[in-house]
Amino acid sequence: QVHLVESGGGLVQAGDSLRLSCAASGRTFSRYAAGWFRQAPGKEREFVAAIMSNGGLKSYADSVRGRFTISRDNAKNTMALQMNSLKPEDTGVYYCAAAASGLLPVGRHQYDYWGQGTQVTVSS
Repeated sequence: QVHLVESGGGLVQAGDSLRLSCAASGRTFSRYAAGWFRQAPGKEREFVAAIMSNGGLKSYADSVRGRFTISRDNAKNTMALQMNSLKPEDTGVYYCAAAASGLLPVGRHQYDYWGQGTQVTVSS
């Protein structure tokens, strides 16, 4: 069992930056690939970014590539999502997730553990 808690969400203006954090507890976080997803009102949860268990490989959705950066610190059991040049369409609840299998999973069904989410609102 891996317990995940997100933090760092908030209300910002378009063009601003925000850094989300995910704290993991329970089983050894370094054994899991991890990722960020988001869900806007009335829409399905969508993939944002993923990172390999040792941080060696990363993957991004086309909509955030070049603006967002995923990272992890396995010594501290944490993961982060640095979001720059935010746009109103980035608004949503952001979830961190951990996957027990797969090198760099991008599908939500591939993830086993989820946090409760943190709200990000970008005003125009």
